[in-house]
Amino acid sequence: MQRILQPGEIEALDRTSPLRIRLPQPASLFADRAARLAQKAEGNPIGDYLRFLARLVRAQQQAAGTVQTTAPDPAQIAQAQAHSMPLLPAASHIDPAWQGVLDQLLAALDGAAELPAALQPTLQSLRAMPAQERDALARRVLVGLLSGPADLAAAPIVMAALQVVFADRASRLQERDIPYTDPATICPVCGGVPVASVLRIGGREAGLRYLHCGTCCTEWHMVRVKCSHCESTKGIRYQGLQSEGDGHKDEVVLAETCDQCHSYRKITNQEKDPLAEPLADDLATLLLDLLMGETDYARASMNPLLPMAEAEGPAP
Repeated sequence: MQRILQPGEIEALDRTSPLRIRLPQPASLFADRAARLAQKAEGNPIGDYLRFLARLVRAQQQAAGTVQTTAPDPAQIAQAQAHSMPLLPAASHIDPAWQGVLDQLLAALDGAAELPAALQPTLQSLRAMPAQERDALARRVLVGLLSGPADLAAAPIVMAALQVVFADRASRLQERDIPYTDPATICPVCGGVPVASVLRIGGREAGLRYLHCGTCCTEWHMVRVKCSHCESTKGIRYQGLQSEGDGHKDEVVLAETCDQCHSYRKITNQEKDPLAEPLADDLATLLLDLLMGETDYARASMNPLLPMAEAEGPAP
């Protein structure tokens, strides 16, 4: 007896159609990111900080193997799809498991050679902080409302713990459960903003541009002719550290600029370097941000592990 396939099933069988969503695989995700951070630290102006982050991300990898999150119920999925909204907006869906992950990260960093001495008081403060205050801090970090130097110092460690939990939850989803959001520039899973975009290689992903969520690490496809901030198709250009005459042929990371909203976001090209990782390569190219600071383009979103990068605020 033959069965009529539904649209979603037809797309799943079509191996030539673009892969709309790349759900995170936490174990390999954090392992690859830590390795890339360690690699890019060599000779980098912020090499010491990248080495510290590599240590932090290795702790994320270890914690990812212990966390268990719950999947959204059918009612949540139906509501998100009906209203073209993110499935689980991060700031209002913080899983309590993040507190235990934070404790694991703090224990892993205790006495680590890579830990900057200036961060020792931050670790002590986070250890002693009551759970309710931790949750309030987590919400401030997720919405970008950091209040003072103490929040700025704690933000990368707090976000690292949240990433583990949100990535675990995203990894348990099915692509068919994930809505098409409006606007398409926010993460369809957690509503976070992309930290960067990446040109992937291999299989159905080859040559396609994906936006990489800085919170839950989900990636979603967006055509390259559109601005990843305002979705305009006008005035999209690329700038790099090489001179314009060189055509940026060998550059792995470029700043994708938009003349409509006057913002930029970095794009990482795995065709130039298969080991490129969007969040790590974004951090490792701070010189490109300094170059862009001399232009009229504002950075569209911060890197969650370097919140100081958005000191001037997001692009309008």
